[in-house]
Amino acid sequence: MAKRTIEPLLWLAFSAGGVVSALVLPALVLFVAIAIPIGWVPAPTYDHMDALLGNPLSRVVVVAVVALSLFHWAHRFRYTLYDGLQIKHLNELVNTFCYGGAIVGSLIAIYLVVRL
Repeated sequence: MAKRTIEPLLWLAFSAGGVVSALVLPALVLFVAIAIPIGWVPAPTYDHMDALLGNPLSRVVVVAVVALSLFHWAHRFRYTLYDGLQIKHLNELVNTFCYGGAIVGSLIAIYLVVRL
């Protein structure tokens, strides 16, 4: 019997993270880094943000955006190191660093969102 790997799951996280990053992050950057500081859009009040992030579905979306973006980064960075720098002999170390970093970052995001 052939050995099963988690490679398809990692590619799934990579592609989902790419889609989420491409669709959500530009809008967030537009509003948070450009529109609000320039004054095109009024800044949200504390009560508005508290009500928005008080909804459990909003918290799940925030964690999903962060986690999927981190896994997209991890997979892209892994293959950049693997193919670009030709460090195939450090494959296990690179995998641990990349995906471990994505997991730790996701756990930190979960912790921070739960604390809200």
